Amino acid sequence: MAVKYAFVLLLALTVGCSQKEADTVQARVPEQRAGAPRHVGMDAATQERAGITIEVARVQSIPQVVRATGRITTNGNRTWRVGAITEGRIIRVYANPGDRVERGQVLARMHSHGIQESRALYRKALADAVMLRAAESLAARTRDRYKRLYELKAASLEQLEKSEGELRSAQTAVANAEIEVNRTRLHLVEFLGVSLDTSHDHQAGDEHDEDLIPIRSPAGGTVLAASVTSGTVVGTGGEAFIISDLTKLWTIASVNEENLSRLRTGALAHVSVQAYPDRPFPGVVTKIDEELDPATRTISVRIELSNSSGRLKPEMYANVEIDAGGSDPMLFVPQSALQEVSGEVVVFVRTAPEKFEVRPVVAGRTLETRLQIVRGLEPGDEVVSRGSFLLKSQLLKSSLEE
Repeated sequence: MAVKYAFVLLLALTVGCSQKEADTVQARVPEQRAGAPRHVGMDAATQERAGITIEVARVQSIPQVVRATGRITTNGNRTWRVGAITEGRIIRVYANPGDRVERGQVLARMHSHGIQESRALYRKALADAVMLRAAESLAARTRDRYKRLYELKAASLEQLEKSEGELRSAQTAVANAEIEVNRTRLHLVEFLGVSLDTSHDHQAGDEHDEDLIPIRSPAGGTVLAASVTSGTVVGTGGEAFIISDLTKLWTIASVNEENLSRLRTGALAHVSVQAYPDRPFPGVVTKIDEELDPATRTISVRIELSNSSGRLKPEMYANVEIDAGGSDPMLFVPQSALQEVSGEVVVFVRTAPEKFEVRPVVAGRTLETRLQIVRGLEPGDEVVSRGSFLLKSQLLKSSLEE
């Protein structure tokens, strides 16, 4: 009887274990089938309504480039540091950082004691010229009288020649006086930029523009800095304003030492910034430094950029691609072909008229509206360039149904 109970117990255990293993196998089946489907179907009529467009993946020859990072800076050849031409005190300031100014525009006006001194010299030059012209007129009349007397035999040749010499000296003195008048006038009007004399209707203590020295912009550009305010005392060595033409900028790129042999002045370059990642700005390499940075083992390369749109700003960080000569074959597809499915970047490849395969890919560089495919496609593969989002939706729907 004991043997019979033992056999029954063993049989029960065996059946229980077999049922547990069966349950375990059934539980593992969904894990083996986990994940989204790798194919999706769509009939021709639906494709036409959805606007599905197919484009063949093609190989293009792309110029070889040297990649580097850098920053946008002002153009040193188009930046001006404006100061005062003499010592004085700032009375009025008209320009502030960020203002757009034109060539010759007044940025500020200053008072200087040199104005009165220069006007005094100008008035003295005028008085001297008047006096010397009178002396010239007298010398001319004296010479004429001796000439008539000499013709009448009433004066000697020596007297005539002496009067002619005195006239020439007087004429030379007048010419020098006129030069001094012009010099002092130009110093006031052209150099200092003030009027020749103080208007008689000014009230005492008034500061009129014609009595103040203007500080002018040497070129059109943008005010980057203004270090003066009303009341600031300035000297000839001081810096009052910084003006820069921001339509022409530089990018200073740091290129690794191993790429030095691939660089050349005049090479084309493309600069990208974070603010406009899909819009590279063209430029030209204008200078390659003569020495490397000993800390980073990189060399500075200067790229000149046109910035007529004003989108680029000094001190922006930039990614740079410099044409290194030669070309590499690369496989490209439209950027619109790429979708993300379950954390993977994929494209939909047509394998039959109504069947599409989900193909994971590895993307590389961007070329305008096209994207390089490093891995995952072959030349000639037919990819969905338009309407791939609808295929993605159909794929996800099929995945949920399963």
